[in-house]
Amino acid sequence: MAKSPANSVSEHPANAPRLWVDEPLAAGATIDLPAHATRHVAALRLRDGNAVTLFDGQGGEWSAELLRVGRDRASARLLAWHDRERESPLTITLALGISSGDRMDVAIQKATELGVNVVRPIASMRSVVRLKEDRAERRIAHWRGVAIAACEQCGRNRVPVIEPVLPVLEFVALPTAGARILLSPEADKSLKDFVPTTALTLLIGAEGGLTPEEHADALRYGFVGMRFGPRVLRTETAPIAALAAIQAAWGDCSG
Repeated sequence: MAKSPANSVSEHPANAPRLWVDEPLAAGATIDLPAHATRHVAALRLRDGNAVTLFDGQGGEWSAELLRVGRDRASARLLAWHDRERESPLTITLALGISSGDRMDVAIQKATELGVNVVRPIASMRSVVRLKEDRAERRIAHWRGVAIAACEQCGRNRVPVIEPVLPVLEFVALPTAGARILLSPEADKSLKDFVPTTALTLLIGAEGGLTPEEHADALRYGFVGMRFGPRVLRTETAPIAALAAIQAAWGDCSG
């Protein structure tokens, strides 16, 4: 990928709208924006010549200007590449029980903003939502769109990976790097009892929580229970609260 110096377009505004594109980018190239980006451009009422920032989710971002903005299509000319990263020093996998309504969307959106690298949707015996294979694939694509939109908003240039759905018992048996933490209101330990780490997996159940058997299996495979305060948190609240605390203690705000 050809990249031009980051200081070649000094006038590019820092608050230019950010758009994700899934194709090779090179300085001077003109690309047609994908459908979701075109809709974003239309919603913001942007016009030819307006500045935007493009990123492909693999790191770094591009200054660009819009060309040929129409009702249902738009293109952009790439100006300069910027080696900017806004990633957490932590590598975090969030294993989250599949929840109903828009709870899963909210949790993935906020987890993306809070620096999660991987989201693994988990099917537990108490999950309200049951996804067959074809529907699961559509939901994975939808959740990836949620993560992309969150990256556009929060400034991240790397899109979290949304993994395929796995049952709890299959997931906990997988090897993972770093600490393995199970959020549980019955746990004896709190965050202050854990040794800081640069990599962790955080397992959180859906609305009904994990069954005793699933809980026991997680502990048997090396997960350690962590209690997060005296109140029982909703499934969409728990990852937000836990990730914010972990980032404050070990990651973004620890220095």
